[in-house]
Amino acid sequence: MSADAAIQVRGLEKSYQDLHVLRGVDFDVAPGTIFALLGSNGAGKTTVVRILSTLLKQDAGTATVIDFDTAAQPQKVRESISLTGQFAAVDEILSGRENLVLVAQLRHLQNPGRIADDLLARFSLTEAGGRRAATYSGGMRRRLDIAMSLIGNPPVIFLDEPTSGLDPQARIEVWQTVKQLAANGTTVLLTTQYLDEAEQLADRIAILHRGRIIVNGTLAELKALLPAGKVEYVEKQPTLEEVFLAITGDDGSAGAATDSTAITDK
Repeated sequence: MSADAAIQVRGLEKSYQDLHVLRGVDFDVAPGTIFALLGSNGAGKTTVVRILSTLLKQDAGTATVIDFDTAAQPQKVRESISLTGQFAAVDEILSGRENLVLVAQLRHLQNPGRIADDLLARFSLTEAGGRRAATYSGGMRRRLDIAMSLIGNPPVIFLDEPTSGLDPQARIEVWQTVKQLAANGTTVLLTTQYLDEAEQLADRIAILHRGRIIVNGTLAELKALLPAGKVEYVEKQPTLEEVFLAITGDDGSAGAATDSTAITDK
């Protein structure tokens, strides 16, 4: 495995009877970065994550996480990762703090209460920590879910469709959380079908289509695949996201429509 890769995938293949889901997938993920696996429903994104998290065995190829082979050393891989699925796996009967304490106890960690309080503060959930998780909004529940997955400080975290089904504000909350993870040194591999999510979050983006990676690069590298933009004078209207944030007051930088101005097509 490359010394510069926290995750390395080579020639990954997986089939279900006559359905070829993965047809030779290759990519590397550098430590402390956010890597987005972008693709439509059925492209094979979740299958890749299930193989990397040792929940599924590949038919061919290799996958290593923090130098551990997923097929030959599954226990070592599990000790190095955390997985957050498409739906928040929180106990709604328990409070947010109790959920965190429970996971810390299951991991046999010392001072589970302190661990829970630290994570509540880190994810801006301190005030809600004593409330039942059933009362949380979608964004709060997802943040709690991600906080639970970080107990034990895993160096790698997999986020499978982390904002699926969330409202716009909840999606922004999760985006901020994911950015914070990478800023703190965690390697993040996320799957998404949302173009704007990959654009907002990822250091590198790989597009998975019909079981193959058809392009892999930074956002700038992907944009360079298209013809250069041309400068035109257009009237810039506010996006729906800017309108939403301006009305709700969640982002003071969002404003009203601007006058005609020069912009460069991206």
